Amino acid sequence: MLSDFKSQLREISQAIVPIILVILIIHTFFIPDFSISNAVLFIIGSIMVIVGIALFLVGVNIGLIPIGNAIGSDIPRSGSIPLIIMTAFLFGFLATVAEPDVRVLSDMIQTISENSIERLHLIMVISVGVGFFVAVAILRIIYNVSLAYLYTGGYLLVLMFLFVAPPDYVPIAFDAGGVTTGPITVPFILSLGIGVTSILGGRSAISDGFGLIGLASIGPILGVLLMGIVAS
Repeated sequence: MLSDFKSQLREISQAIVPIILVILIIHTFFIPDFSISNAVLFIIGSIMVIVGIALFLVGVNIGLIPIGNAIGSDIPRSGSIPLIIMTAFLFGFLATVAEPDVRVLSDMIQTISENSIERLHLIMVISVGVGFFVAVAILRIIYNVSLAYLYTGGYLLVLMFLFVAPPDYVPIAFDAGGVTTGPITVPFILSLGIGVTSILGGRSAISDGFGLIGLASIGPILGVLLMGIVAS
């Protein structure tokens, strides 16, 4: 566990430290009233962010990914398609509800829209969309359906909804598709797909898992656009 933490800490530092340096340089040379005390607080906060993300990712590797693999490999053995669909939907839904990026987006949208778009409603719509398409993705793996057909059908629906959805909801919809690719949802969906693939003989986890996250991201886009259509 300690070696895993050190590895995550090194990777996170390599990603975040350059950003910290750029911000400090900009504030030092272009913002005259940037005090030393503010710089110290910023550096302390940045260190806390690096350590916090590293600890979070260690937890994901220790707990979330093994759980996803176990669920993905055990549920298909039941032979019950309704149970597989329900389980995939439920865990896709719950992982998205817990996703920090989704909560940040929903808070920002509620503030900007002056409470005309409720935070809870947006979280539920995004989570249902992800859950639905996670179930579709798992069924695609089981029945070996071409990913191209699902992407084509999904984005054709998106294009259709774009013509009738209110313009204000369009950027929110695509942002919603982006925030679902966060540190909780992505590892869980991928591990769920790998677990399902592991019990199917002669199948490749790489080819079957490819495009899983992209497919799941269609759900929030469609959900938010549909939400806008209903609201209008």
